[in-house]
Amino acid sequence: MSQTLQDAYIVNAFRTPVAKYNGKFKHIRPDDLLAHALKGVVANNPELKDRVADVIIGCAMPEGEQGMNVARIATLLAGFPDHVPAMTINRFCSSGSQAVALAADRIRVGEADVMIAGGTESMTMIPMMGNKVALNPKVFEDDNIAIAYGMGITAEKVAEQWKVSREDQDLFAVESHRRALAAAEAGYFNDEILDYDVNLSFLKPGQLETVQQEYTVTHDEGPRPGSTIEALAKLRTVFRADGSVTAGNSSQMSDGAGAVLLVSEKILKEYNLEPLGRFITSSVAGVPAEIMGIGPKEAIPMCLKQAGLKQDQLDWIELNEAFSAQALAVCNELKLDREKVNPNGGAIALGHPLGATGAIRTATMMHGLKRTKGKYGMVTMCIGTGMGFAMICESF
Repeated sequence: MSQTLQDAYIVNAFRTPVAKYNGKFKHIRPDDLLAHALKGVVANNPELKDRVADVIIGCAMPEGEQGMNVARIATLLAGFPDHVPAMTINRFCSSGSQAVALAADRIRVGEADVMIAGGTESMTMIPMMGNKVALNPKVFEDDNIAIAYGMGITAEKVAEQWKVSREDQDLFAVESHRRALAAAEAGYFNDEILDYDVNLSFLKPGQLETVQQEYTVTHDEGPRPGSTIEALAKLRTVFRADGSVTAGNSSQMSDGAGAVLLVSEKILKEYNLEPLGRFITSSVAGVPAEIMGIGPKEAIPMCLKQAGLKQDQLDWIELNEAFSAQALAVCNELKLDREKVNPNGGAIALGHPLGATGAIRTATMMHGLKRTKGKYGMVTMCIGTGMGFAMICESF
């Protein structure tokens, strides 16, 4: 039996600032970061807290401080009623944006009227691959060895196969920092960032005296004013002696969270809400694990076809910069308009808190489209073990 899909509207999209690894959020738990984002996304419409059908949260390493179904814990910490359920999902780097797509689909098929999606990740507290690395031994067999490759090795393979030079990678990284710094200076992130108040107590080493630390985090820590092509050219390669991928042309390990409030048309009218825009569609595609960074090359055309749009109709593209090598390979292969790709900089400058990034970049895209009066935007990224994700939204 066929059913007409209803629209899912994005009402709010907010995020915390993104902090560096061991930076300003060093002692802040990921469930507290997420609770802050969840509070913020309904702050203007607290009456909707009672109407939320589900909270879907992405997390790439859901263990330790961000284990135990971090979505449910943060939802309760944020003061939502007990009857509001929550679940944590994991599609690695696309977890946050996948959460948005799943939440939108619940509304589109008529199963929910109010949903919250988002993501959280503390790479300071939970290391890459988690606290206990327990890969299946079979991944080290010849047929499966690509599963065991570190993402840096896959970036080297993409750079080699798509002929992306070290100089081009460094230039791309410098431009990411330049755009991020310019956007921050212009106040472009102000509408999407929820300032975070840090209040910590420490015992002085060897003493019983308590020291208080209080400060407010208002902006992203990652963008570096001193980033130049000359400085990046001096960095050694990290993953292969004769390679081209360095710490300077790779995304930064980071801590952060984001949340998105989605509703049906019924709720829009009932509460007289002004939406940021409308979710249109999303897609996921698989690629060989050894070149996982090229994933968006497959997901983007698929998503555009589902949306009935041409590539040149996109006004804003948030292409997660896991590495300069893979971002450039995708841009070059699909002939993406570089002026539309990451206008406010990307993960090389702004950071990449894994499972939170998709939600964070959704907030950046939706507010960016509103500010520039753009119509269609896309969030897209590569995914570990060989996948690509793309999502298209319309701005009003």
